[in-house]
Amino acid sequence: MVLTHSELVARAERWLLNTRGCGFCLSELHSYNASGEIPDAIGWRYASSYLIECKTSRGDFFSDSNKIFRRDERKGMGNFRYYMTESNLITADELPERWGLLWIYPKQIRVIVEPKRFGYKEIMYAERPMLCSALRRVHLRGDLEKIYDVDTLRR
Repeated sequence: MVLTHSELVARAERWLLNTRGCGFCLSELHSYNASGEIPDAIGWRYASSYLIECKTSRGDFFSDSNKIFRRDERKGMGNFRYYMTESNLITADELPERWGLLWIYPKQIRVIVEPKRFGYKEIMYAERPMLCSALRRVHLRGDLEKIYDVDTLRR
């Protein structure tokens, strides 16, 4: 099985919603933030955020460590951070400290390593601009009033 990056991202987003129970997710949203990070998939559940970085090659995985928000983990997004790859592409011992690992199979996603929580206050400085940008887009498209419609939530 060889999946494209877009296919991995779509599966990551569904996993965050269905398995991790995130209330909503964003994927590959280009927005301003201090570090320049564009998460492949990120979701929020209560007061925690879950980041998934999808990798289709070992080279892509290893080059990820050169990004500013990987070199300084306080600049990155996600209280819980995962790499998602096809099985055996990367191994648990190659992970950065505190990162989790997800292996994707045709009909399931297996948690190989559970991540340890990143609790930095700085995470909100990376995530808040992205969330504000997403909400601003909803507003500019004239859909902001819908967030106040409680009846829609009950359907």
